[in-house]
Amino acid sequence: MMEKKERRLITSALPYVNNIPHLGNLIQVLSADVFSRYCKIRGYETLYICGTDEYGTATETRALEEGITPQELCDRYYKIHKEIYEWFNIDFSDFGRTSRPEHTEITQYIFKKLDENGYISEETNEQTYCEHCGRFLADRYVLGTCPYCGYEGARGDQCENCGKLLDPTDLINPKCSVCGNAPVVKETKHLYIDLPAILPKLQKWMDKAAKEGFWANNAIQMTNAWIRDGLKKRCITRDLKWGIPVPKPGFENKVFYVWFDAPIGYISMTAHIRKDWESWWKNPEEVKLYQFIGKDNIPFHTVIFPSSLLGTGENWTMLYHMSSTEYLNYESGKFSKSKGIGVFGTDAKETGIPADVWRFYIFYNRPEKSDAVFMWKDFQEKVNGELIGNLSNLVNRTLTFVDRYFEGKLREGERDKAFWERVVEMEEEIENLFERVELREAFRRIFALSSVANKKFQDEEPWKVVKTDPDKVANLLWNLVYLIRDLAILIYPYMPETALKISSFLGIEEISWKSLGKLEGISGVSRAKLLFTRLEDKEIEEFREKFSGSQKSREENLLNNFRERIDLRVAKIVEIQRHPKADRLYIEKIDLGFEQRQIVSGLVPYYSEEELLNKNIIVVANLKAARLRGVESKGMLLAADDGKSVDVVFLDSDVKPGTRIVLEGDREEDYPNPGEISIDEFFEIPITVADYIVKIGNKPISCDGKIVRALKVKEGKVR
Repeated sequence: MMEKKERRLITSALPYVNNIPHLGNLIQVLSADVFSRYCKIRGYETLYICGTDEYGTATETRALEEGITPQELCDRYYKIHKEIYEWFNIDFSDFGRTSRPEHTEITQYIFKKLDENGYISEETNEQTYCEHCGRFLADRYVLGTCPYCGYEGARGDQCENCGKLLDPTDLINPKCSVCGNAPVVKETKHLYIDLPAILPKLQKWMDKAAKEGFWANNAIQMTNAWIRDGLKKRCITRDLKWGIPVPKPGFENKVFYVWFDAPIGYISMTAHIRKDWESWWKNPEEVKLYQFIGKDNIPFHTVIFPSSLLGTGENWTMLYHMSSTEYLNYESGKFSKSKGIGVFGTDAKETGIPADVWRFYIFYNRPEKSDAVFMWKDFQEKVNGELIGNLSNLVNRTLTFVDRYFEGKLREGERDKAFWERVVEMEEEIENLFERVELREAFRRIFALSSVANKKFQDEEPWKVVKTDPDKVANLLWNLVYLIRDLAILIYPYMPETALKISSFLGIEEISWKSLGKLEGISGVSRAKLLFTRLEDKEIEEFREKFSGSQKSREENLLNNFRERIDLRVAKIVEIQRHPKADRLYIEKIDLGFEQRQIVSGLVPYYSEEELLNKNIIVVANLKAARLRGVESKGMLLAADDGKSVDVVFLDSDVKPGTRIVLEGDREEDYPNPGEISIDEFFEIPITVADYIVKIGNKPISCDGKIVRALKVKEGKVR
């Protein structure tokens, strides 16, 4: 297998900033990550660019509702997105933002070139205006019935049911999505990109690009449908404040439409990290551009963005391969950011299931040619059957045999010719699938290769002959260990942590595609540790129940459960002593204002008596009494834990003991006095720390009007 040196520029669709991404959104970002990792270990010079799409009405409206600036809203959600993608081990060259100055500069440059070349026109048109809200409405904020398919929840820019692009005036019974009132139509002046005039260039480019870049069928079909139905001039400006200013006299108070500027973000984000960005984006002879998107974004990447580049008359790097997937649905319906339905990135983190397990299932189930459905039961079956029963089983049984019967040493063996002929053939098929970006099929072939190795182990029954014919068993293991090495290389793009862990068992420090099929470099193995834990029926049922309904309703239920069931109070530690029968425990006498109590805490390793005495803390006041090493504890203090340190949640000394801890914005007098709860019931309502702020779900808790903060732990859990 020869090393390749060509350059590959990889992008995934920019996630809109003011929502938490769900598994359906993550498919594109993860798919581009897999392909990028593959390209890097194959020897291609590779950039992987993505970032948040931050401008537009959705951000401006959300910020207005929350009483903050759009920039503050974007800053908050950019951090959430970044943390989710980091948890999923996504290796961007840059995870950027469209609010950066480079984006404004390059977007305005492209617009000016289009204007100079005669592809921009001015038109006065009628636009929906909400008299109740006092503003023009962006297309997506007008809802109504689609005139083509009759779907009642169609947006004014596109029907998500049939995929047709719309104008708000096309909708039947339109209404403002913010207040629900029927909008009126008013005249306003806007700028349009002349797509029909650019069409000859677009058609010529597309005929060649779609064939050479083996575009997905849905990308070709949807783009051809757009062209067949007749391209129209498309409005590229909006009556908003939050966006890129239009650099043209008479349009100073308008901004660019987000779908004109957002794809340009791929270019500006590259420019943010590379001074030589033009060697990537204006170099079609040497650079191939691979773009990963969902099918609902296809026309913007195959028509509008390419037309914007072609219209400048400059030699831009254009789309080579379009990897567009179908929809990933959830159990009984669609994933939906706006409706909060499905498993979201933050949900995946909360399950305690490792990121590589989620990555495994997403690619085993990737909706490449048809819609797929996330089902908790199927998730369990695939993880237990393929990930654990196939791959993990092969690694564990093989390395355990080497460790147990050969003291971890790998004897030099003889290449099993028939076995490796089949392995090499399958590995070449997998490489070809990677090159064609058929990521699901490549992934499944990798597991088929693991099955071949498992069958060989089973057929040769080494447990029966290890004592009578150890040389035969040693030779079998020698071949299988190198096959496991190859599997680690092949799964690295999909499950990087798992690949590195397997490699560490084999004493391999660097994963290299060039090592495939080479039986050299391994002299011994370490004792294998279990790679994954089985998913049990009870656990899966709990997840299905926990994540049923919408994300919004789950959040509301969580907050209401806290209000109704948890009684957190300010308490002052007035006495403290060591527990006579436990080295790690303190016995504290606390003042709750209305009574004094005794609690026991495991803080000896972290705090001295002096650091705790006379301090205000937070106590779970309605916790059932328990005996800890013979001493009664009636309550529990709260402390943050990030796995490295324990941080007691202290409060100001002037706060009165007995003050109720409430959710930010709530009033203490509106809270009921709940009955006693068990420790398990308390832990059903997770309390976390995010950026030092103590929260229930996404809602901060407060005391006496002030948000409660941890002092040392920035991100962690409160126990």
